[in-house]
Amino acid sequence: MNELAVYNDVVTEEKKYIAFKIGDENFAIDIFSINTIIELPQITGMPGAEAHYRGIIYLRGEVIPVLSLRRMMGLEDDVFTRSTKIVVVTLEENKQVGIIVDQVMDVISVADEEIKESSAFLKGCEYLVSGVGKIDGELYSMVNLGFLA
Repeated sequence: MNELAVYNDVVTEEKKYIAFKIGDENFAIDIFSINTIIELPQITGMPGAEAHYRGIIYLRGEVIPVLSLRRMMGLEDDVFTRSTKIVVVTLEENKQVGIIVDQVMDVISVADEEIKESSAFLKGCEYLVSGVGKIDGELYSMVNLGFLA
């Protein structure tokens, strides 16, 4: 009797992310949310703004607020170097914000099933991280842009 082999194709959904560092930690943002990545320009301070907002920049005719993930996570203050970049993300239609990062690494692909729920031990900053992905033995915290909207 002939045996019939049936193979189920499992399609895994992979998304592309921009990987970056803050301190020694790896983070990633969905590439479709990113408008541009720029060298660190002059940031104009905004008196009375919340501490995690560093100020504003003027980019392509628009005023864009710039925030510090370091400050939001309660880490030491930003140290600006030649590697420091601003990742400008689009939150909603015509709403953009710049995020200061220490270093932009690469574009990475992560399958949905490789992203795990973040730990319950992330007290105070769990709203910043939507999950954790493991790529080539490295852990990446996936930034939740919903908290900025």
